[in-house]
Amino acid sequence: MAETPEGNMIARDREIALRDLTAENHFVPFKDENGPYTVSLSLEENRLVFRIQNAKNEKLPILVLSLKPYRRLVKDYFIIVRSYDEAVKEGKPSRIEAIDMGRRGLHNEGADMLIERLEDKIEMDHKTARRLFTLICVLHSGKAHGLH
Repeated sequence: MAETPEGNMIARDREIALRDLTAENHFVPFKDENGPYTVSLSLEENRLVFRIQNAKNEKLPILVLSLKPYRRLVKDYFIIVRSYDEAVKEGKPSRIEAIDMGRRGLHNEGADMLIERLEDKIEMDHKTARRLFTLICVLHSGKAHGLH
């Protein structure tokens, strides 16, 4: 079955986010200083579930985060993905640029919300939070059931 342009963009976003997280991140869960960490993300009953293991192979407490506050942002992400695909098909560079600006703003908003909601559990920088927000959107796409 052929991949749709929208699916291609989501897959690309996933690969970039995972690659960038692997290369560079600031992620310290539960004040545990035994990184690097192995993190598994999954969606379960409209909740984001973090399963984290430190470098000593110790499993840290499971963290569950309600995704209700992200509903609008995730919906907007998919609107942007579709708009981007349409702009590329139409060959409109100025529209593509405007969509990219909106996309960056959306990712910044999602990252800020993640940092705020996880501040007492996970210390992370803005770049790491942006990449995690991307992965939340990817999980919502149905293109992945869990990410490791």
